[in-house]
Amino acid sequence: MKNKKLYLLEESQQQRKELLDKTITFGENFLDNLTHLKAYNKPLSATVSTNKKLLINDNTANIEEILLLLEEEVLKPGLNTASGANMGYIPGGGIFSSALGDYIAAISNKFAGVFYASPGAVNMENELIRWTANLAGYTEGYGGNLTSGGSYANLIALLTAKRAKNINIRNVEKTVVYCSHQSHHSIQKAINIIGLEDCIIRYINIDSELRIDVKELEVQITEDLKIGLNPFLVIANAGSTDAGMIDPLLDIGKIAAKHSIWFHIDAAYGGFYLMTNRGRKKLNGISAADSIIMDPHKSLFLPYGSGIVLIKDIKHLIAANQYTANYMQDAGEDGNSYSPSILSPELSKHFRGLRMWLPLKLYGQSAFKEYLDEKLDLAKYFYSEVKKIGFELGPKPDLSVVIFRYVPKNGNADHFNRFIVKEIQNNGKVFISSTIINGNFTLRAAIVSFRTHKTEVDFLLNMLSKIISSEGVTL
Repeated sequence: MKNKKLYLLEESQQQRKELLDKTITFGENFLDNLTHLKAYNKPLSATVSTNKKLLINDNTANIEEILLLLEEEVLKPGLNTASGANMGYIPGGGIFSSALGDYIAAISNKFAGVFYASPGAVNMENELIRWTANLAGYTEGYGGNLTSGGSYANLIALLTAKRAKNINIRNVEKTVVYCSHQSHHSIQKAINIIGLEDCIIRYINIDSELRIDVKELEVQITEDLKIGLNPFLVIANAGSTDAGMIDPLLDIGKIAAKHSIWFHIDAAYGGFYLMTNRGRKKLNGISAADSIIMDPHKSLFLPYGSGIVLIKDIKHLIAANQYTANYMQDAGEDGNSYSPSILSPELSKHFRGLRMWLPLKLYGQSAFKEYLDEKLDLAKYFYSEVKKIGFELGPKPDLSVVIFRYVPKNGNADHFNRFIVKEIQNNGKVFISSTIINGNFTLRAAIVSFRTHKTEVDFLLNMLSKIISSEGVTL
């Protein structure tokens, strides 16, 4: 007979039902009240430091006490990233059906790293890679991996490029990477992690539309070749984080091919706009890339922890990641499906594919396309309306990020725009963020969440109008 105290983790059916019912009720209450919740709650000073209420020891609590603690100490303070009024930092929102996928994945605890252990899980994830690669225009011979996000995906892509181009300690100091200051900082982190910190990084200037200057890029590559350097990698954005702009992918691809340079595209934010007609036109040339990353937790609306890396030639991906171990000798490949464990550094791997597959299977890809088209429309609408209020605009949005700032007749523009964003964030009913563009403090609205609709955008426009009117724009 089981010792009840010893086997606490093996709940009875009744105990599971009680825990599940109360947790589901908690989740339903959160979702039902979401439109009434703030998009941002400034954390109290006591919350910023380590909270003693969250300490782990032998003191226990019942599920009601735990859920109340979660609501007060975890869900309430900071950003409400599930809110449609959250228009900062490229939010995705976290669709409900993905949570069901995560629940099933966690309950079944399928090991998704090796085909031998879970052929169904690996086949599902490989199907998601096939579907995404097809969106990008890749044909047979590609490979990919579902990752925890864009940073890890960039890491895998750059490691694969390094191995494919035989970059090592003997030639790294003459190796050149080309990108712009609009590249995501995870690129620099990946460069450092994979041992390329001693290579030469050329930051190519951007044009008035905040895109890489392709003429300058080619001139710089030619000059580097003349002085005996090794042009290795060029990185382009397909939806930059700051402004959502798309570099001239087709032209960059031609330059990279001409000089045998690995071409990497960071499409973490913009990649899934390939599902729309407008997105495909804007992203023309993406299939020329040797590697691409996309984040389903951005423009496919999944919960955080969802990224994808695609490599045009799977042989390079395998060469950069495949290792063997005696204890894994039973887990041989079947010849038809590659295991994720040989396509990335990850071995113990969460079955994260289910959170992406389930909603796509449940609703079909056309449902996601419609939401993305709505975001493109809303960005166009916001761009037009915020100009009418009197804001100075950045380039017309390629996708659904809009950058803008107010230039008062008197006073410091940067100070005033800092005041605007602070007022919005202190209010908390809607959230936007800021960045620096060409040395100027700039506001940005990232209209990406599936819960962001015209109501939320109009609320933001109304707040902006009130702020600049009430302050007389003389700061």
